[in-house]
Amino acid sequence: MIDSGTIFMFFTTSVLLALSPGPDNLFVMSQAAQHGRKAGLLVTLGLCTGLLFHTSAVTFGLAALFQASAAAFAVLKFTGAVYLLFLAWKSYSAETMTGTNVVTDRQNLFALYCRGIIMNITNPKVSIFFLAFLPQFADHSRGSLTPQLLLLGGIFVIATIVVFGLISILAGVFGAHFRKSTFAQKVITRAAAAIFAGLALKLALTQR
Repeated sequence: MIDSGTIFMFFTTSVLLALSPGPDNLFVMSQAAQHGRKAGLLVTLGLCTGLLFHTSAVTFGLAALFQASAAAFAVLKFTGAVYLLFLAWKSYSAETMTGTNVVTDRQNLFALYCRGIIMNITNPKVSIFFLAFLPQFADHSRGSLTPQLLLLGGIFVIATIVVFGLISILAGVFGAHFRKSTFAQKVITRAAAAIFAGLALKLALTQR
């Protein structure tokens, strides 16, 4: 099994990576600002569920398919780009109603969780990143790589929950002040739409 020093180094690296500006933390920030802290936390859980998918993909070889097959890579990334454009349209066309933008009903909360999952698993670069990143901290001399890679993926998920959870709380507090104004709500929804559209373009232009 992996020694404690390696685990600490991996966790620290994972926290730093989660803090680095990227599609996922921007996604969490925009959703928490637009719909409240709970929305950001549920999107975070969705994204982390997606990370479990990528961990399994690396562990059992699926990520190698995305790296080797241009067609599989293209299908997945364009599916993700189309979904992000759909979210951009939804944000842009959302109505502004003072104080009512916070999501509370179960159906919409579950939709936010699913939104995080789709956002994450339709980005093949995450699997390829994990394929390059996780094995660096695994060691054949310590036994089977499968449990080591699964453990590392789990630690990465914990680091992501900690960092993205803090982002959700801060963005939710910030957004609460703006949701009191219809004009500020419109600014937030337009900004969210721009972020989604930008992420869609970035994903569509991504190369293996």
